[in-house]
Amino acid sequence: MRRSLVVGNWKMNGTLASAELLAKGIIAGLASSDADIAVCVPYIYLPSVSKIVKDTALALGSQNVADKSSGAYTGEISATMLKEFNCQYALVGHSERRSYYGDTNESVAARFCQAQEQNITPVLCVGETLEQREQDQTFQVINEQLDAVIDLAGIAAFKTAVIAYEPVWAIGTGKTASDEQAQEVHHYIRQYIAAKDQSIADKIQILYGGSAKPDNAKGLFAMPDIDGGLIGGASLDAESFLKIFQSI
Repeated sequence: MRRSLVVGNWKMNGTLASAELLAKGIIAGLASSDADIAVCVPYIYLPSVSKIVKDTALALGSQNVADKSSGAYTGEISATMLKEFNCQYALVGHSERRSYYGDTNESVAARFCQAQEQNITPVLCVGETLEQREQDQTFQVINEQLDAVIDLAGIAAFKTAVIAYEPVWAIGTGKTASDEQAQEVHHYIRQYIAAKDQSIADKIQILYGGSAKPDNAKGLFAMPDIDGGLIGGASLDAESFLKIFQSI
């Protein structure tokens, strides 16, 4: 039986005071659960939030990780540095990184590997744009995104990884993905992994990252291949985030 997981992505939001308050609010509202919960906070707030979440059920994650272990890479943060603040997760290949900052399938795969070298669980984000969906390229795009990691790290690397499906076309566009549309792609991803290793496919957590909110989370999470969510805006409010988590 797969454990469910809800991950909050705070993106480039907040102040030190609000980040600390938000983390404390989430922890205060957590009840005993069979599911896992984490927040991916801006790099600069990792030290403070790390202290707050220590010895609680709330895990800490980063929003990215460098594709190199160290060196002359100005502005990058290595997995070794993240590990010092007890990061358990790292997003890699988020749609905003791919769209705005030029992350390629190959660089995302390298980031994935760097995270795993420090025993940080990479959350591999995959998904298609509106244009790609309208051209019936959804599965081709996802194949390419998954294959880049498989080619570099091998299918066994997914034993200690999470996949997040982001339908980019349903984020901030006014369009929405139905529960069934989301399930269709999650099922495809699981079957794609299963064709290479059934045991890994059975166990890997596949999260939905398409603007899940308290009012639609329950339906999404009821789908058989959706194991939780990668939550954006709704994770910036402790009450909303906890409602989504409680929908598992």
